[in-house]
Amino acid sequence: MANTKSDALFDLIKSLTQTEKRHFRLFVNRSGNTEDVKFIKLFDAMEGSKTYDDKKILAKVPSIKKSQFSNQKAHLYKQILASLRHYHIGQNIDIQLRENMDHAKVLYNKGFYKQALKMLGKTKTLAQDTKHFTIALEVLEFEKLIESEYITRSIENRAEQLAHEVDSTTAKIKSAHRLSNLSLNLYGLFLKNGYARTETEFEQVRSYFELNLPKVEMEELSFYEKLYYHQSHVWFNKIVQNFPNAYKHAKAWVELFKVDSAMARKQPVLFIKGYRNLLAALFQLQYYSEFCRVLDEVELLSKDQQIVKDLNSEILIFKFLYISKINKHFMEGQFEKGIDLIPEILEKLKLYEGKIDPERVLMFYYKFASLYFGNANYRKAIFYLNQIIYFKDVKLREDIHCFARILNLIAHFEDGQDFHLEYQIKSTFQFIGKMNDQQEVQKEIIQFLRKTGKIKPDELKGEFIKLYDRLELLNENLYERRPFLYLDILSYLKSRIENRPVQEVVREKFKSLK
Repeated sequence: MANTKSDALFDLIKSLTQTEKRHFRLFVNRSGNTEDVKFIKLFDAMEGSKTYDDKKILAKVPSIKKSQFSNQKAHLYKQILASLRHYHIGQNIDIQLRENMDHAKVLYNKGFYKQALKMLGKTKTLAQDTKHFTIALEVLEFEKLIESEYITRSIENRAEQLAHEVDSTTAKIKSAHRLSNLSLNLYGLFLKNGYARTETEFEQVRSYFELNLPKVEMEELSFYEKLYYHQSHVWFNKIVQNFPNAYKHAKAWVELFKVDSAMARKQPVLFIKGYRNLLAALFQLQYYSEFCRVLDEVELLSKDQQIVKDLNSEILIFKFLYISKINKHFMEGQFEKGIDLIPEILEKLKLYEGKIDPERVLMFYYKFASLYFGNANYRKAIFYLNQIIYFKDVKLREDIHCFARILNLIAHFEDGQDFHLEYQIKSTFQFIGKMNDQQEVQKEIIQFLRKTGKIKPDELKGEFIKLYDRLELLNENLYERRPFLYLDILSYLKSRIENRPVQEVVREKFKSLK
C-alpha cells in the first residue's frame, strides 16, 4: 500500500480534543468487552503517531492484516463520528431533533402509533420554536403518514390542521430558500469578480437583484427570511460599491442575532459572518470610531464559549478578526504594527491548514504584501504577491489576482528591479486583458511604468504629479473607482511627490478624517 501524506481518518483523530478522545473511549467501551476490538487498537496507533504512514501504523497493530486495514479504518471512522454525534448532541438542537425523529420511527415500526405521534408533536414544537422549519416539515410529513394509515383519533379535524400546517411551513421554507439562493448567488459573483467593474456589470447585477428579490413585508418574515434578506442586500451593495447601504444591512443582520440571543448560540457562524461584513463595510467607509467600537465587540465575542464553541467558529472568527486588525492599522497608517501581527497569523494559518478556504489565504497574502509595501519593504511585498500570482486557480478572486500584479509592478519599480520590470509589465498587461479587467486606472499605471526608463530623474516628480491628477479625476467616477478599493495609489503618489514615507501620508489623511 502506498504511503500518503495525509488521510481523512488520521486528520479526524488529530482534530479531537482531549475530552472528545476520552468520550470516544467511554463510548466504545460501553459494552464492557473491548479487549480484542481491533479498531480501538488502530485508534491508539493513529492517535500516537505524529504523521500518517500506513506501514508504520500497521506495524503497531499486528492483529490487523493488510487486507483488513481499509475495512477497519472505515469502521473506526464511523465509530468516531457516532461518538462525536453523541458527545455534541446537547449543543446542537438539529441533532436532537433528528434523534427524536429516529425514536419516533422506531415506535412507529413497533406499532406504537400514538406514542410515535406524541414524540413527533414534541419534536415539531421544538423545531418550530428553534426555527428549524425544514425539520418541522419532515415531522409534519411523518404525522400525515401515520394519520393517513391509521385512525388514531388524536385530535378532531386533524387532517385539515395538518394540511394547514404543511402549507404554512412550506411557504416559509420556499420564501427563505428564494432569499438564500439570491444571497448565495450574489456571494458567488463577488468571489469570482469582486466589485463591479463597468457600467454594464453594474446594470447586470442590479437587474438580477431586482428581478429575484421578492416583495416582502418585514414584520411578517421569519428569522431566516429576514437574515437572508439582509444578506442579499449586503452582497448586492458590496458589488455595486454602495457601502452606506452595505453597512445598513450588515448592522441589521447583526442586530437580528443580538435581539434573539438563542439564535446567536444556535447559529454562531451566521452571527460571526454578520460582524465580518459589518466591519468590512465600516472599513470601506473609513468610519474609524465605529469600526473600533465594533472590533472591541468582536474581541469579546471571540472569548465567548457559547458562540466560539467549536473549531469551525474558532477558525471563522480568527480569519476576519485578524483581517480587521490589519485594516485598523491601514486606516491609522501604522504599517509596522500590522507587520507585527504577521508571524502570529502565519502560525495560525499553518495550524488550520486545509481548513481555511484558499480565497481567505489569498486575502491574507494581499494584506501582508500591502503592509510591507506601505513600510517600504518591497522585497517582502513581492514575496507575498508572488504567492498570489503563482496560485494555480486564477478564477478564484480574479480581482485579487489582478491587483496583486499591479502592486507587484509598482513594488519592482520601487525596488529598482528594472531588469524585471519590462517582463512584468508585459505579463500583467496580458493577464488583465485576458481577465477583461482593463480599467482606466490600470492602463494609466501600466503606461506610466512603461515610460519610466525614458524619464530623466529631474522630470520624475512632474510625471508623478501628472499621474496623480489623472487618477484623482478617475476616483470621482463611480465606474472607475473600483481599483482604489484595492490600492491606495493616491497616497503612494503623494508620498513620491512630497518625498516622504507613504505611511506618513496615510497618517495625515487619517487625522483629517477623525
